[in-house]
Amino acid sequence: MAKFDPKIHDDNPPMDAAFMAGMKPSRRGRPKSEDPKVEVKIRLDAKTVEHLRDSGPGWQTRVNALLGQLVAAGQI
Repeated sequence: MAKFDPKIHDDNPPMDAAFMAGMKPSRRGRPKSEDPKVEVKIRLDAKTVEHLRDSGPGWQTRVNALLGQLVAAGQI
């Protein structure tokens, strides 16, 4: 990489106090959710877990959706 040459790189803004005052820290990663999930530990039968995992990727999301439907319907 070539060294900084102000003759070539003259389009860079000056790094003065006014410029730095307008800077905002960048946020890395996924945006914060308004409705975050809660991590829990639950023990299930091995056959049940095997069946759910065999249903393919997204099985945990599908289980969450099904449980949510049951709660909304007042069944659990």
